[in-house]
Amino acid sequence: MSEIRTGEAAVESTALLRGGTATGVGSWPGVDPREAATTILGELPDLTHLVELPARGPGADMVGRMSALLIDLRFDTTTRGYRLSPRPGSLSRRARDLLRADLDALEEAWEVSGSTGTGRVVKVQVCGPLTLAAQVELPGGHRILTDRGAVRDVSESLAEGLDRHVAEIRKRLGAEVVVQLDEPSIDDVLNGSLRGVSVLDTVRAMPDPEALAVLDAVITAQSAPVLVHSCAEPPPLDFLRRSAAAAVGFDLATIGTKNLDAIGEIVDAGKFVALGLVPTTAPSAPVTWREIAEPGVRLIDRLGFHRSALANSVIVSPACGLGSAPLPWARTAIGLAAEVARAFGEEPESLDFDA
Repeated sequence: MSEIRTGEAAVESTALLRGGTATGVGSWPGVDPREAATTILGELPDLTHLVELPARGPGADMVGRMSALLIDLRFDTTTRGYRLSPRPGSLSRRARDLLRADLDALEEAWEVSGSTGTGRVVKVQVCGPLTLAAQVELPGGHRILTDRGAVRDVSESLAEGLDRHVAEIRKRLGAEVVVQLDEPSIDDVLNGSLRGVSVLDTVRAMPDPEALAVLDAVITAQSAPVLVHSCAEPPPLDFLRRSAAAAVGFDLATIGTKNLDAIGEIVDAGKFVALGLVPTTAPSAPVTWREIAEPGVRLIDRLGFHRSALANSVIVSPACGLGSAPLPWARTAIGLAAEVARAFGEEPESLDFDA
């Protein structure tokens, strides 16, 4: 069982991460942090999260808000996205202001709901080091990923900045914290499929051992259990199993038969799986929680695990972030996730879909 060090005390991952619970992936529609915090806190009581509101523009999305967290590194915007900047600019100030507004809104909702000091757990999401290195440019225009020294600098800055971020949230909320590293670009990093600044400029594939060292350097520096989530299609499950993460999250719809053994090995390794079961776009016809739950139950059955694995090892979430979803569906989606998680946690053996 993995342990996370908090000062002199050791906190088991299972004390904070539990199966049969529901959470969100990260992004949320709209621009009002107070409304978002109140909604998430009410609908996802077991593992609520600090939302991202990318509709507010640069500095509010998954990558841009990292300019508010990194230590001694700041971003500017370019026509292609974000670039490291030698000095703080308007983008960095905007990212810090937006993150501060998000934290203030969550703290207010936390106090109003009476959650302070109750032992509730909150999850924070940040862009993982591999995706950060893939998506942000150096001052010269090349991706950070092309420079090993720059990758190391960004990874170290992220590890330190994230640790401070977690400490601030613990202090503000009186809550325990779970960290989520988002790695949507991980397949591109491992496969070498990223384009450079020109057609002739290729970005090398990062070897698995090197990539694992970068990822684990951030994970092991944290005083909280870490969930690594990837919306890659399909996610590199064997790679993620070998990481130091306590949990691995992915969209179940991207999984094929050839990926099943890797999921079983993740569970066998004692890690949690955060199954993305709820679609990020509204289906053409209304769906019930039973329809959402069925693929997860059949997965566990097919892997040969006892149904208790649904209660012990499975966290339920939407397939990916809900930032682009209509607000009514986003609310429905997290409600469905909570219902499915409740069924997994209470009576998994009684779930029957053959009738």
